[in-house]
Amino acid sequence: MDRAQKEKVVDELGQIFESSGVVVVSHYTGLTVAEMQDLRARMSSAGGSVRVAKNRLAKIALEGKPCASIASLLTGMTVLSYSEDPVAAAKVAEEFAKDNKKFEILGGAMGSSALDRAGVEAVSKMPSREELIASIVGCIGAPASNIAGAIGAPASNIASILSTIEERGEAA
Repeated sequence: MDRAQKEKVVDELGQIFESSGVVVVSHYTGLTVAEMQDLRARMSSAGGSVRVAKNRLAKIALEGKPCASIASLLTGMTVLSYSEDPVAAAKVAEEFAKDNKKFEILGGAMGSSALDRAGVEAVSKMPSREELIASIVGCIGAPASNIAGAIGAPASNIASILSTIEERGEAA
């Protein structure tokens, strides 16, 4: 890799560190190509990405970034999992780590906050952006459905009473 290629990689990594909601750093020693492809597919379906980069170049890219505190995690065979959604990459990494014991999560960063192993696990248990939006929409829609039910209930009750009176009249 020549100097121009290295500079390009550093720029790409710098963009990842700046624009990602969360970055998870993990060791992947012993994973097969198929297992790595599985991780990439899972991450892609969740809206995230996986990047293997030279630790030295990643450390250079981290200089001056809010998440520069994760530079100490970049030792050995590391892989970066990241997503714009502050929860997606952590969720996928945790699920993948449960299925693959060779995949070891070291920590990460959420914005300028450094996360240790327990921090990544805690972030993975938070609801995702889509789940939060769905619950907000549900809360907004619930009062409207309650009002519609309350407005429709008297008419339904009157119809039920008339139906009962009619049945009694026919029986007599």
